[in-house]
Amino acid sequence: MSLALDAAAQDLLFREAQTANTFTDEPVTDEQVQAVYDLVKFGPTAFNQSPLRITLVRSEEARQRLVNHAMGANGPKTLTAPLTAILSVDLDFHEKLPELFPHAPGIKDSFFSEAAVREVAGTQNATLQAGYFIVGVRAAGLAAGPMTGFDFTGVDKEFFGDGKQKSFMVVNIGKPGADAFFPRSPRLTFDDAVTTV
Repeated sequence: MSLALDAAAQDLLFREAQTANTFTDEPVTDEQVQAVYDLVKFGPTAFNQSPLRITLVRSEEARQRLVNHAMGANGPKTLTAPLTAILSVDLDFHEKLPELFPHAPGIKDSFFSEAAVREVAGTQNATLQAGYFIVGVRAAGLAAGPMTGFDFTGVDKEFFGDGKQKSFMVVNIGKPGADAFFPRSPRLTFDDAVTTV
């Protein structure tokens, strides 16, 4: 059975897309980022909680503050990317639930009154949204360089001093530069990854 997306779209989003390690200096515009967000916001989350928050790092001052928390090669890569996004979970996402899940307004308090419960649920769903975000960046004809090699406790103190957001990923965004991609690594086969019971 074939997919509804044509082969070119499948290649753009998955088969030909890879994590970029270098970027050109072509800017990524606010309009491009808004178009990505306006697409990926429709990806599902539990109770439509939508806990992902995106902090765009554009200024050199903010970029240096971020790079101070990078591990290994992630610092140099981030310094040369035209745009970097810090992805975080809003630990108070439940405050938006009456608006986002209006047919069950009491869910804010009945399910998510405890901070520990919110952190688990928010992290699961924000991570899911991060996947949508990466695919959305690809849909815009851009390359994404997602990274988890950062001191996120330090990032949180640096950028989210109020403790209401918890970062978990940094994504460099732009047009791929010279030698941007490592050779494609193997993937599991269908039989290795999928079980029918």
